[in-house]
Amino acid sequence: ISCHPTDAEREVWDQVDVVLKDAKGILDELQAYKGAGQEIREAIQNPSDEALQEQAWAAVVPLVGKLKKFYEFSQRLESALHSLLGALTSVTYDPTQHLEREQALAKQFAEILHFTLRFDELKMTNPAIQNDFSYYRRTLSRMRINNVPAEGENEVNNELANRISLFYADATPMLKTLSDGTTKFVSENKNLPIENTTDCLSTMATVCKVMLETPEYRSRFSSEETVSFCLRVMVGVIILYDYVHPVGAFAKSSKIDMKGCIKVLKDQPPNSVDGLLNALRYTTKHLNDESTNKTIKTMLQKD
Repeated sequence: ISCHPTDAEREVWDQVDVVLKDAKGILDELQAYKGAGQEIREAIQNPSDEALQEQAWAAVVPLVGKLKKFYEFSQRLESALHSLLGALTSVTYDPTQHLEREQALAKQFAEILHFTLRFDELKMTNPAIQNDFSYYRRTLSRMRINNVPAEGENEVNNELANRISLFYADATPMLKTLSDGTTKFVSENKNLPIENTTDCLSTMATVCKVMLETPEYRSRFSSEETVSFCLRVMVGVIILYDYVHPVGAFAKSSKIDMKGCIKVLKDQPPNSVDGLLNALRYTTKHLNDESTNKTIKTMLQKD
């Protein structure tokens, strides 16, 4: 896709580009995040050994700095999404025209979703994150009780710690941030027909699905990376659609062909899409509704 922003897109594109430039670094840091499990275990097993307590604290404080940075990035990502939705759903064009005429913005939207699903896949498989953060909070409150001045406390005050805790408590924190952001966008723009947003999302899901299931499109993909990019974007827009649409993505009236999308996922090499299937199983809002077609529920059951 040629993705040079047109003059009309430039202002929003520039805002979002600044955020996306940092996305790869965030993923690299998260992928390299090892956690302080060893130090924490030793400190807990030897509560009276001051040196071990200090070692654990020294190991955890810089990690909490990273976790704070990831959380703050989620806030920037949400406001970038807000700007993109504003541009891609305005009443000037219908959803298909928007995606055709504003390809650079549509691609940025896709890149945000790709980042989001990749972040959550990495987070899901890294239990150290929540362990490190809860150790940090426990130790901090103990220091407060004992009036010990805590270095590193200035990093994260109590209110911020609560928000960060809630963020990581979610199985898929970035998706949750985007879903909430999209819902908020719709409720703040009461004068904008909700279909403008949901049709933009369903059109993107359809484009991804068709590209993935049609051999002549698929053969043009330059690499497996492109395939996984399309798969993540498809799942991302389905989840946002499911949050924003009054009856969700799984209902009969949904404009997304869910059976087709799930089939595309299931046709991929085993293990390569577990994270995405899990996102559909556990992060959507309407999958378990009575009205959801039995076939779809069966297709998404764990084999």
